[in-house]
Amino acid sequence: MSHEFLQILWFILIAVLWAGYLVLEGFDFGVGMLLRWLPNNAKERRLMLNSIGPHWDGNEVWLLTAGGATFAAFPEWYATMFSGFYLALFVILVVLILRIVAIEWRGKISDVVWTERWDWIHTVSAWVATFLWGVAFANLVQGVRMEVVARGTWEAIPPAEITQGTLANAVHVMPGGFSGFFSLLTPYTILGGLVTCALFLTHGAIFLALKTEGDLQQRAIALSKKASIASLVIAGVFAVIAQLVYGGHWLGWIGLVVAAVALVGVVLATHAEREGWAFIGNAVAAIFAVVLIFSTMYPNALKSSIDPAYNLTIWDASSSEKTLPVMTIVALTLVPVVLAYIAWSYWIFRKRLTVDHIPDENAGLPMSFLSN
Repeated sequence: MSHEFLQILWFILIAVLWAGYLVLEGFDFGVGMLLRWLPNNAKERRLMLNSIGPHWDGNEVWLLTAGGATFAAFPEWYATMFSGFYLALFVILVVLILRIVAIEWRGKISDVVWTERWDWIHTVSAWVATFLWGVAFANLVQGVRMEVVARGTWEAIPPAEITQGTLANAVHVMPGGFSGFFSLLTPYTILGGLVTCALFLTHGAIFLALKTEGDLQQRAIALSKKASIASLVIAGVFAVIAQLVYGGHWLGWIGLVVAAVALVGVVLATHAEREGWAFIGNAVAAIFAVVLIFSTMYPNALKSSIDPAYNLTIWDASSSEKTLPVMTIVALTLVPVVLAYIAWSYWIFRKRLTVDHIPDENAGLPMSFLSN
C-alpha cells in the first residue's frame, strides 16, 4: 500500500472513530443533559443512570482512541489543533472528569443534598461538553485563525511564499490563551454547538424511550417528538451552510442528503413511537454529519480562515512511511475484536428497565451496587 493511500485511509479511520464517539457517547450525554429535569423523583434519576451504566465508560474509549490515532497518524495536526484549542479542550477535559466523578461519587454518602448536587454537576457537565464539541467541529468546517511561521524567527511567512520548501522549515500556529479561545466562538460555531446539543438531547430521549418502561418512558417519548423537530431544523441550517459556504466536495452532498433524510425519519419514527427506528435514524444522522464535516476539510486536516495557503493538509501533517503501515496492521487486527465486544455488551444489556428494579432505600447507591 502506498503512503498516500494510507494517509487517506487514516483520515477516514479517524472520521469513523469520531462517528462512533458521537453515536455511542451521544446518548450518554443526552441522558446526562436530561438528568435533572426529566425524572420526577430520585428513583427515576437512578433509573436513568442505570440505563447508561453498562456502557458510558466504555463509550469514552472512542474519544481516547480518536485522539491517540490523530497523534500517531497525523502528529502535526494533533500538535497544532491541541495547542490552538488548548483552553477549550481543557474545559472539556475538566467537565468530562466532573461527569465521571458525579456518576461514581453520587452514592458514596447517603444524603439527598449530596446526591442532588452531584446530579446537577453531571447535568451541567453534559451540557457544557456537548456544546463545546459542536463548537470544535464547526471550527474544523469553518477554518481557524492559523498561519505558518518560520522556525527560529517565528515570523509569519507571506502566503505567496508558501512552498513545500518553506514548509519544511516552518510550523503551523494558532493563537492560544483567552484570545485563541474566543476566536473559536463565531455565529457559525455557536450554531454548531446548538446542533450537538439538539442531536444529543434527542439521542438521549430516544435512548431512554428505548431502554425504560412506565411514566419515565412516556415523558421521554413526548420529549423526543419535540426535540427531533428542533434537531432537524438546527442541523439542517448548519449542514446547508457547511456545504454551500465552506464545503464543495461531492461527498459532502451525500453526507448532507443522507443525514437530512435520517433526521426526517427520526421525526416520523418518534411521532409513531417507534423508538428503535428513531434511535437508528439519529445514529445514521450523526454518522453522516461526520461525513459532511470531514468532506469539507479534505484534503486538509485544518483549514486556515486567514488564507488557504496556510491550510495544513493531511500530506504535510502525517507520520512517516514506516509508522502508518504498522498502525494499519494493529488496527486491522484489534478493531474487529473491540467491535465484537461492544456488540456483545449491548446485546447482554438489551432489556428494558423500570423503577421496580430500584428499591427506595437504594436510589442513591453507585451503579456497581445495583442490577442492570
